[in-house]
Amino acid sequence: MCCVVIAPASFAQARIWLDERIRFDRGKPQIVIYNTPFVYRLQPGYTLSVKQLHQALHLTVNKHPSLHTSLHFDIEKNLLMQRVITHEDKTNNLFSVIETTYETDEQLNEILHNEKRNPHLFDLAQGLVFRCHIIYYKQISSNHLLSHKDLLIFN
Repeated sequence: MCCVVIAPASFAQARIWLDERIRFDRGKPQIVIYNTPFVYRLQPGYTLSVKQLHQALHLTVNKHPSLHTSLHFDIEKNLLMQRVITHEDKTNNLFSVIETTYETDEQLNEILHNEKRNPHLFDLAQGLVFRCHIIYYKQISSNHLLSHKDLLIFN
């Protein structure tokens, strides 16, 4: 598969990148502006294969270059560059899948709060702009199936 891997960033990408540098002080704790968690729960009586979920996410992320593109400033060219990370690039993961468990509503609320407020989940310089968090109720499923008490968070 041959394609352009490195190119100048688009005007919109450059505007967002520059806005971050102007508005947010790098020396202070990061502000969360890109975390947009979407929480899903299966209906009772239905299950979802974790293996099939992984395959579907991999196909979706590979199909959409914006989900696997990093930005960096090239000092020599004095230009913001974008790099599309291909699945052949073994040094980078295109997205992450995290698995955790909860037993109480308090634990679940803590996990959800972290998904909204953690500034390290989104890293445009590394091309990490998407992740999936699988939250199992009480224990990670031995049969690798999600049930109605488990949650999925796409962020």
